[in-house]
Amino acid sequence: MPNRLAHETSPYLLQHADNPVDWWPWSADAFEEARKSGKPVLLSVGYSSCHWCHVMAHESFEDQETADYLNAHFVSVKVDREERPDVDAVYMEAVQAATGQGGWPMTVFLTPDAEPFYFGTYFPPAPRQGSPSFRQVLEGVHSAWTDRRDEVAEVAEKIVRDLAGREIAFGDTQVPGEEDLAGALLGLTRDYDAGHGGFGGAPKFPPSMAIEFLLRHHARTGAEGALQMAADTCERMARGGIYDQLAGGFARYSVDREWVVPHFEKMLYDNALLCRVYAHLWRSTGSDLARRVALETADFMVRELRTNEGGFASALDADSDDGTGKHVEGAYYVWTPAQLREVLGDQDAELAADYFGVTQEGTFEEGASVLQLPQSEGVFDAERIASIRARLLEARGERPAPGRDDKVVAAWNGLAVAALAETGAYFDRPDLIEAALGAADLLVRLHLDEHARLARTSKDGRVGANAGVLEDYADVSEGFLALASVTGEGVWLEFAGFLLDHVLVQFTDEESGTLYDTAADAEKLIRRPQDPTDNATPSGWSAAAGALLGYAAQTGAEPHRAAAERALGVVKALGPRAPRFIGWGLATAEALLDGPREVAVVGPVDDPATKELHRAALLATAPGAVVAVGAPDSDELPLLAERLLVSGEPTAYVCRNFTCDAPTTDVDRLREALGR
Repeated sequence: MPNRLAHETSPYLLQHADNPVDWWPWSADAFEEARKSGKPVLLSVGYSSCHWCHVMAHESFEDQETADYLNAHFVSVKVDREERPDVDAVYMEAVQAATGQGGWPMTVFLTPDAEPFYFGTYFPPAPRQGSPSFRQVLEGVHSAWTDRRDEVAEVAEKIVRDLAGREIAFGDTQVPGEEDLAGALLGLTRDYDAGHGGFGGAPKFPPSMAIEFLLRHHARTGAEGALQMAADTCERMARGGIYDQLAGGFARYSVDREWVVPHFEKMLYDNALLCRVYAHLWRSTGSDLARRVALETADFMVRELRTNEGGFASALDADSDDGTGKHVEGAYYVWTPAQLREVLGDQDAELAADYFGVTQEGTFEEGASVLQLPQSEGVFDAERIASIRARLLEARGERPAPGRDDKVVAAWNGLAVAALAETGAYFDRPDLIEAALGAADLLVRLHLDEHARLARTSKDGRVGANAGVLEDYADVSEGFLALASVTGEGVWLEFAGFLLDHVLVQFTDEESGTLYDTAADAEKLIRRPQDPTDNATPSGWSAAAGALLGYAAQTGAEPHRAAAERALGVVKALGPRAPRFIGWGLATAEALLDGPREVAVVGPVDDPATKELHRAALLATAPGAVVAVGAPDSDELPLLAERLLVSGEPTAYVCRNFTCDAPTTDVDRLREALGR
């Protein structure tokens, strides 16, 4: 019999709807039940494409005996971290403070007042490598709750006090300057893996936001080392197993430092961020590899993640059926030499093995290999390779596909809108711009209410109950600003303004200017989450600074620029010390130092000269440059006001820091003015 999760929209929660555990969704009713029954709360947090979440669910939450014990002694609450990033952030901070590490599944035991007192991540069904079994943990917590309740309450109160004392201190509220960004570059250089690209050791995550900073820093200063680190890292990732060599798109991370073996889930946010980064790398260098990867990644998102409603699904699972009914990580993607021969025949299989790095021993598990492009030298028959790739892709399509989390997350769709709009404009792919417009339209129609408040998620055209957090408002604004620059349609700038006004009112501390991840009128948790560090995605804090700055450049709105500058104070504090974890903040600081530049292109919209000037403006490498395009008498965008044609010809105006260059009708002069 299904439990209470059967009525939820989250695919992750629905995966647990048939568990024998009497799950509750996160709700006031769940904690009221804990108070009435005198039981502690088991909080289990995960997400649908999380491998170890599936493992723990199968081992423990599908086990009747374990479920019976949980139902007798606990109120069990299941949370999708992608639906409730605020709940996840608050308790993850507690887990990390208590244990020094974190991860998912996250397992936290709470009092009926939602105060945490015991923590963990994955617990096995039997004791393993020094870790207690899940049943031992449950019995220990039950015993402590029953026999030492006062002690448990003291621990919980102390943890909440400690968390409350962890408010962020800026150290310096000034905006970051040249010296701070040079210090951040030095820090990245120290962490750089010159042999394999990327930063640090294993596991290695795609550093999309740090690369964006490096590209902008090079554009502003000419620092060749910054461009080299960005280009080499992008090439290493694109040649590695983290990139799907048959169908495009990036896996979440590499378990090794060489980018060979990925953790196979594919997330929308990674692919949106990386699509944009490779497009920007092409813009800076003209690299054929960057162009190919940007377009393949965009096509992957549209082909495999777009939903029937026009939005983009959250993720594809790491696990899939290996053909025997058993779910195995990576089964959909890996190949043995025998499987290559079966599809390609002996001669083409030998070529494919050489080209894609498939070995007899295997690079993954049980003799299977992840496809790579290890050959940086040598000549291959392009037509033959294209035929091999097509046949392997067709054969792979016959395998059981990984599951898809169809949940539409507002923030991640905002990132996708920005990436697809720009990639479509750069490479003359109007279909990609149309896909961006479709997702933006869904966000407006379904996620935005009459008060311009955003809902965090939707699924199958049904909006979720959870309020948007700061990253939703910021990333959706970023997407809308990109659409305004690409299409010249002022409505997207207006919608960005509505959202960013909420950021100023609901998410900003009036006195200090610091930002919070949840709105002032959001559900009160044990602490109001506030994290400026960029991890898998830009933090809400960094993303808001970037969107506020871009909006101010488009409109001249002084409160928005002032808010962006206040928010960037944390970049001055963290940039030189931890540049890998404030990449988007550093990229935004580069835009601030460069102006950012404001480009207005006026001319008849169908005139080829207008289009050429507009394209040159969009291809500007000047960090964070904003673009407006329209007819001379247009009131679509504020930057077009009082801009006249010169000698009756389409004309471009470039301004920054309240100073404007002479208007030009010459596309080469415009490129020169924008650092192209």
